[in-house]
Amino acid sequence: MDKFDFLIIGAGCAGASGGMYASRLNLKTAMIAEMPGGLITTTHLVENWPGLKSVTGPDLGSSLVEHALAFGVKLQNEKVTGIEKVSLTAEDEKNGRKPGFMVSTASHQYLGKTLLFATGSKHKKLEAPGESEFENKGVSYCALCDGAFYRGKIVAVVGSGDSAAKEALLLAQQAAKVYVISRTSLHPEPVNLERVQENEKIELLSGAEVGEVYGDQKVKGLKLKDGRDLAVDGIFVAIGLIPHSELAASLGVVLNDRKEIIINRNSETNIPGVFGAGDVCDSRFKQAITGAAEAVTASFWAHEYLLKNQVSLG
Repeated sequence: MDKFDFLIIGAGCAGASGGMYASRLNLKTAMIAEMPGGLITTTHLVENWPGLKSVTGPDLGSSLVEHALAFGVKLQNEKVTGIEKVSLTAEDEKNGRKPGFMVSTASHQYLGKTLLFATGSKHKKLEAPGESEFENKGVSYCALCDGAFYRGKIVAVVGSGDSAAKEALLLAQQAAKVYVISRTSLHPEPVNLERVQENEKIELLSGAEVGEVYGDQKVKGLKLKDGRDLAVDGIFVAIGLIPHSELAASLGVVLNDRKEIIINRNSETNIPGVFGAGDVCDSRFKQAITGAAEAVTASFWAHEYLLKNQVSLG
């Protein structure tokens, strides 16, 4: 069974950044992730990463992972199925040792003295009739992944934030027309709002809400709750994210009412030796760079924790 000083669940912007720093602190480190590079790899362009005026999401994600690997971090491309504390013996307790953690996948088990949850998030769904039925048949959550299928066609983006604006701008490079449907007014970063407003292919439908997605073998259109009917070939949903916090909760990590991991300024959770970083956490401002910073902070305090505590791995 492989043993590590710092085990990271996730290998996106947060996980890979934390891994790189932990390894530089001479912590034996591993990242376990289903999606190396993380959700940023589904983003077309990133223009707010310091030092890079513009970079594609896949390039940024892969470069961060490669940086971590270059410093000796081990990457396991697996799904974590369970996490538990290592049981302490009477002798461990007598000597004041702290418990480590056992992380399980379908085929392996890993022991870690400290643990970082950088599990990120998943796309929130509309929960509208027809959405699940037509998923991957016209309903998508990633313009970078699926936009090329809609060259010369009519599509809709549902959402009101920066992600929706970016999806619309990317789709406008391929599609003949792009509707942006938002319950409130569109409120992305000012530069992206200006780009959307200046793009003749994009039409804003503010104060509107999707009532139903319909079609036959694939999407043919959608009905708005105000009675309007839009004929579209594809629908891209960009209404927010849901944190992947189930594993953390199973270990006893405290979550807030949005199911986000609660962390302090040191990226610590309520469990000693367990840290959180990135979109899965309760930071109000969520960006790739802030997640990376939280993970780097976690690696430092994991190092400090190990200097002060003896940890049992069974």
